[in-house]
Amino acid sequence: MRSRPWPLWPQPAPGVTHALDEVLRSGRWSISGPYRGVETFERRFARAFAHYNGSAHCVPSSSGTASLMMALEACGVGAGDEVITTPLSWVASASTIVGVNAVPVFADIDPHTLCLDPDAVEAAITPATRAIVVVHLYSAVADLERLCALARKHGLHLIEDCAQAHGATYQFRKVGTFGAVGTFSMHHTKVLTSGEGGATLTQDARLARRLEQLRADGRCYLEAPPPVGQMELLETRELMGSNRALSEFQAAVLLTQLNVLDEQNALRLRNAELLDRLLLDLGLQPQRTSPGTTARTYFGYVVSLPEGRLEGVSLADIAQALGRELGFPVRPVYPPLFASKLYNPGSRPRFALGPAHQERINPERFRLPVCERVTRRSVTFHHAALMGDASDMADIAEAFRRVLEHGAELRAVKG
Repeated sequence: MRSRPWPLWPQPAPGVTHALDEVLRSGRWSISGPYRGVETFERRFARAFAHYNGSAHCVPSSSGTASLMMALEACGVGAGDEVITTPLSWVASASTIVGVNAVPVFADIDPHTLCLDPDAVEAAITPATRAIVVVHLYSAVADLERLCALARKHGLHLIEDCAQAHGATYQFRKVGTFGAVGTFSMHHTKVLTSGEGGATLTQDARLARRLEQLRADGRCYLEAPPPVGQMELLETRELMGSNRALSEFQAAVLLTQLNVLDEQNALRLRNAELLDRLLLDLGLQPQRTSPGTTARTYFGYVVSLPEGRLEGVSLADIAQALGRELGFPVRPVYPPLFASKLYNPGSRPRFALGPAHQERINPERFRLPVCERVTRRSVTFHHAALMGDASDMADIAEAFRRVLEHGAELRAVKG
């Protein structure tokens, strides 16, 4: 149906080439390089991102996965601890928990927001529970008021995974500032990107120091700059870490991309709200967000098919038909993690800590009816499609209309 091109992603911000050239000529491409008499881009981005989010501390990292593992370890999560998280997310939501020798416990989701259901979370709490990892998924913010209350009531750490929610707010506060730690991904697909990268936020100076050490092999920045040519990192002997540092090139890109984030988020929001109205008229149900949301951002646009329509046609075939109409990928939402091909802790010998532990981390022990039902009827597409204009939203709605009307043909072709 569609022949015009869609907006590309990523889109470089003004000034990014100059910033990269500055790094190239600086003599320092990493925080582990020698001090050259000027502040690193990594520290400049950390300060800017903390200010943007209203957070006291930001510690950048190499990826969203690294950020999650740093957050878990900074909060003291370790061997045998249970961590409640969502079954509907990218694999890292579970693999990072297993990666610190803890046990992922999946709680069911709210059918409208697709985020963790606080009632299901409370039912999953046991004496072994140490933390809750909540994901603000696709374009929704989770019910932070209730989740924060649960964490306080039971003495648990709340970690916010904001990999898909840069700039979103809840009760007029940026997400990532409600929990003990907020984590972010700056992967190629994200609304704030440097290709790869991540960050953690916290209001707690003690946690910030632990996060610094966890991302730089146990080292922290010195309190004052060293002489030129010397290392700027202090070997603390307080906490063993790993190398999960953001490069100077990535930090330079992020510092410039941050300048256009709000403008891009506003464009995506306007188009998403228009598309909501168009698809609701067709009987489709766009993803909702929790009532406390005061600013919504879109990593992915999600819509659920109306009950009774396209019965007998697989969701993969429906998504493929939509993609052919539009000329960009439309996919089913994430499969439940307990059924995901990517989440298979039994395939890694490092997690074989004994039969009892292996049974606890076996994803097949979970069956969550709401998650399973939602994933059978919901499709999503990337936020780049929301970077266009009203005519682009009309094309998306028309593609859905055509596929809904021609469901019988899809069944016939499949047959």
